[in-house]
Amino acid sequence: MDREPNPVAAGSPDPLAALPADFRWGVATSAYQIEGAVTEDGRGPSIWDTYAHTPGMVDNGDHADTACDHYHRMPADVALLADLGVDTYRFSVAWPRVQPTGRGPANQAGLAFYDRLVDELLGHGIDPWLTLYHWDLPQELEDAGGWPERDTAHRFADYAQLVHAKLGDRVRHWSTLNEPWCSSVLGYFEGRQAPGRRSFPDAVRAIHHLLLGHGLAAIALRESATAPLELGITLNMALNLPAEDTPADRAASRFADGLAVRVWMDALRLGRYPQDVVDDFAIRGAALPVLDGDLDVISTPIDVLGVNYYFGGLVSGVDESGALAGPDGVPVVREVARPHLPRTHMDWEIDAPGFTDLLVRLSADYPGLPMVITENGSAFVDTPDADGFVDDPDREAYLADHIAAVAEARAKGADVRGYLAWSFLDNFEWSYGYDKRFGLVRVDYDTQKRTVKRSGLWYRDLIARARSAPQHRA
Repeated sequence: MDREPNPVAAGSPDPLAALPADFRWGVATSAYQIEGAVTEDGRGPSIWDTYAHTPGMVDNGDHADTACDHYHRMPADVALLADLGVDTYRFSVAWPRVQPTGRGPANQAGLAFYDRLVDELLGHGIDPWLTLYHWDLPQELEDAGGWPERDTAHRFADYAQLVHAKLGDRVRHWSTLNEPWCSSVLGYFEGRQAPGRRSFPDAVRAIHHLLLGHGLAAIALRESATAPLELGITLNMALNLPAEDTPADRAASRFADGLAVRVWMDALRLGRYPQDVVDDFAIRGAALPVLDGDLDVISTPIDVLGVNYYFGGLVSGVDESGALAGPDGVPVVREVARPHLPRTHMDWEIDAPGFTDLLVRLSADYPGLPMVITENGSAFVDTPDADGFVDDPDREAYLADHIAAVAEARAKGADVRGYLAWSFLDNFEWSYGYDKRFGLVRVDYDTQKRTVKRSGLWYRDLIARARSAPQHRA
């Protein structure tokens, strides 16, 4: 790490003046994307193991059997985290490593890995930010029905208690679910992620049971906690604004916003589902399987909202044929590209001002809930030099602009208390395999060599400047 980074991304304002002394700086990963060792120490198969080994599901036939081999290289990876200067590391626990079938007692060998990880982090002065579920449902629970079945919510609460019993004395920050929109909509309706189902009613049932699982786990952890803890959930959100000020585009925006933001946030914060969303589901023959008391459980108070943001977007209610509604009467939702905006290697629009607008909107619509940016980052085509070093000004600029957007949101009243970049390492990018690289650190998958990219050096130096800013010296 002896190379000099660019001092600041060109054209990006220095955001540090607007950020408080206790603002968190960190990076994030997830278990399936980096750990590997999918059959070691008693770990059972997850839906992503099954999905990735199903021909045609993942680009290039990639899978995460080895991934970044973090399971075996964890101490060195934590030392590298410390070199980056982060104070917070968000990671997930692999449910099938702890409960190979999703039921029964804990697999102590699997829990021992996270026990060592937590101690290693704390030994380097890094706060663990633990996510209980980042999409790796044990395959046996999927075989029994998966998230569309109510029992899975109860199994998740049991699993949460097993992890908390082992790590709760040292881990303060707990996030129940990561991006349940992806788990439900992409996994059970669109089939573009594990388990690859294509049933809208299943997806709607999964929405409710994911939220119920969150609430049950939150209650269980609160009741069993013997040390202070901070509980939250992580949602991926965007504004889905109407492309034009027309009834059709406004209807598309309303529907998209209902599914991406309000169905989650209204249930969590207001203890109810939006009626227009319930009506949209009914038109499609789907119903949220709510029982008495469920929404009280789901709206159990939380301490922090994790926000994942990658891109903005406009939507239209007119499809390519000119139709105003789908065959089932639900509004068409068609993404409308903005040619003036640059795009990442994921073909996602780069919209940092939209990030500010989202955070301000969340703060206004759901006041009193602190937020932490739990994921934000970008994939670009990296070209390593002979030493494996990547000069990535596009990623550096993306980070700088989005951190500035967070600072602007704070200046406008949004209570944002930290920023965790995605991702620490290049990794298995789900259905895209290894072709898409988000890391601040390059991973050579042939040798597993880690090389900090220019963006990682820039982020390291930004954190160092933040800590030397006047508000820190006062």
